[in-house]
Amino acid sequence: MRRIIAQARKELTQLFRDRLALGLALVLPVGLTALLGTSISLTVTDIPIVIQDLDQTPLSRRYADAFRASLTFRVVSLPPATSPETMLGLARVRAAVIIPEHFTRELRRGRPAEAQVLVDATDSNTAKLIRGSAAQITRAFALQLGQAQSTPAIQTATRLWFNPGREPRKFYGPGFLVLGLSIFPTVLAALAMSREGEQKTILQVYVSSISAHEFLLGKILAGMAIGLTQCLLAVGLMFTLFGLRFAGDPTPLVAGSVLFVFCMAAFGSLVGAAIPNQAAAVQAVALGGFLLAFLLSGLIFPLENIPDSLRWISNLVQARYYVLVVRDAFLQGGGWPAVWWAVLAIGAIGLVFYGLAWRAMRAMQVKA
Repeated sequence: MRRIIAQARKELTQLFRDRLALGLALVLPVGLTALLGTSISLTVTDIPIVIQDLDQTPLSRRYADAFRASLTFRVVSLPPATSPETMLGLARVRAAVIIPEHFTRELRRGRPAEAQVLVDATDSNTAKLIRGSAAQITRAFALQLGQAQSTPAIQTATRLWFNPGREPRKFYGPGFLVLGLSIFPTVLAALAMSREGEQKTILQVYVSSISAHEFLLGKILAGMAIGLTQCLLAVGLMFTLFGLRFAGDPTPLVAGSVLFVFCMAAFGSLVGAAIPNQAAAVQAVALGGFLLAFLLSGLIFPLENIPDSLRWISNLVQARYYVLVVRDAFLQGGGWPAVWWAVLAIGAIGLVFYGLAWRAMRAMQVKA
């Protein structure tokens, strides 16, 4: 144990002497979490649309006002002698609502009156949201007029749980906490290990009496110390900038964070042991620590939307399980009954990474 602590102390001393690396380790992940967590949102609002009212009656103007009152749309005035198609072609609006002639007359006679909605489908996701929002506004307007086609026998009352205000930052903030911990402890561990091979200082390890277990555990322990410090700073950011609190028992988050930091430090050590080149090691970490965590963890995109041919890979991504633990701690509060299996999966993946790193180090020492 004394050798492990000495190895960890040596790694931390080297890190503290390098102010740039220390800033990379502590300041950059907090800034990344704050920036991405507050700037990214898939909620679409303030969509520019244009309305062409060919009927020009009080009722048609009420229908147009329903779009103006919506938070989803922002009505842009239609210049004289300009068609809605022209506005769409110039990319000045994303949709056009055309109210036909005799709109009011048809409604007064109890006949269906059709309003045309032209939607720019360049962005298919936004186009679906525009179509759905326009349909909801039209249905609400028809209900106000008593022109609903039929009254449903069962009416549902919806209540939103865990994030009733549907604030994007409360969903993305915990996710980007996971992303920050997926990048920086891994990069530092990989650089510390690959530097030994690139500068040939690994030869001193070969001729010393320290074992592969002690050498690896010392590296990982130093990486965990930095990673857990990053985690504490990020949790403080959740409390302040994102306005979150623990929704339930925080012990799964504590245990999951320790295991996740161990997992990422072990992964970085594995990459550094296998690739004794700092530039190449960073590129490998960018693939395994960033891209997989960003795309296949459910951080932004639901796992159900991932093609079946790629979805199975998400079962091997440790960030997928930690995202569940963090969001449960800050949003749902299910505690151990809800996320025990995720904490266990993080630990299992970490042990696999450690075992592979130990085999690589042991093989190197045997060759020497």
